Amino acid sequence: MPLLESYREAFPGSNTPHISYGLAFPEACAKHVIGTFNASRVYIIASKTLSTQTDALQRLEIALDTKVVGKRIGMTPHTLWSECLEVTEDARRLDADLIITLGAGSLTDAAKIVSLALANYASTTSDLDALHSGRDWTSFHDIIKTAVVPIISIPTTLSGGEYQKLAGGTKDSTQQKYGFNHGTVGPSLVILDAELTTTTPNQFWLSTGVRAIDHCVETLCSITTHDVSANEAAADGLRQLVPGLMRCKKDTQDLEARHLCQLGVIKAMTAVRGGVELGASHGIGHQLGPLGVGHGETSCILLPAVCRYNSTVNEERQQKVKDILWQQAEVKSMLFEQELQPGTADLSDILDCIISQLGMPRSLKAVGVREEKLDLLATNSLNDKWCQTNPIPLKTKAQVLEILSSVVG
Repeated sequence: MPLLESYREAFPGSNTPHISYGLAFPEACAKHVIGTFNASRVYIIASKTLSTQTDALQRLEIALDTKVVGKRIGMTPHTLWSECLEVTEDARRLDADLIITLGAGSLTDAAKIVSLALANYASTTSDLDALHSGRDWTSFHDIIKTAVVPIISIPTTLSGGEYQKLAGGTKDSTQQKYGFNHGTVGPSLVILDAELTTTTPNQFWLSTGVRAIDHCVETLCSITTHDVSANEAAADGLRQLVPGLMRCKKDTQDLEARHLCQLGVIKAMTAVRGGVELGASHGIGHQLGPLGVGHGETSCILLPAVCRYNSTVNEERQQKVKDILWQQAEVKSMLFEQELQPGTADLSDILDCIISQLGMPRSLKAVGVREEKLDLLATNSLNDKWCQTNPIPLKTKAQVLEILSSVVG
């Protein structure tokens, strides 16, 4: 009996992105390249690991046949501007009419920046300097042309960037990460294939899952006014992600748990797409990443510490997160095993326990970031939008260093 495809809007009422699951990713991709996008000049940005250690890229190329005009294999994590410009030049020369990403979130960020650069004839670092959003992600920039070349994303992690238009790219000369939010477009289609994700190292899968948990927690803990539906989505995301990740830790081949996590990411990203002002776990994490720390690992290290730092101003909101986590049978059992009690355990303690049980790093030392890097990290963090919108706004280097000092290890 042939497999059936589920194809729908990821977010009800929003035309982008659509999601597809149920078919193997090469079959789904080939179907939509023709039927949805009517594309004939496809450019693929593919994970180096997937391309060299699995047959995933080969299967995709066979399915797309002659429509593939170019490909980029491998990009540096956290999306260097220089590499985005290289891909832009290649895609422009080949007159690409569709970009497909096969792999993790940095590739998706790159595709968004490349599509934006193509629309604005960007070819230099100075050109990208004129396109990034700095601290101001909301005001209208009529001089920036909107990206035109559409994107299909085939994600292999849980960081969730494929569900928003915001892209993060690292300027090579300063190692500072900038957001691109004006004129960018997110993927038009996200293809979910739980079996493909079994090729992802479990450390990477689980850590990016914690990144998705971070989206949920910082949404629920935000003290700025936002739509109640964002809180509901974030709560649903936690209910799917935390048990799902714990199952994935026990059995890497549990495809049902992997798909549950993929759907949980969509819930997690509902709030991010809705403009909820997140906090310092994201803000500092954006700048920790370019120091060589993976997207998900930044959340593993920072989220409990940031919750502890903020607890004096958002205790009631943190209590709601605690209640959600204690209601999950798998979580409750694990917390009791670690001798935590509902009435006394702080949210930071609960998150620390969950992240540690997943086997994730809990300190800067564990990921190779030495103390001499903290000053630069604190300086760069102050320029990040979400440090400004933290429940306790981070306005001084000393505040950032206070958080960092608690996770040095």
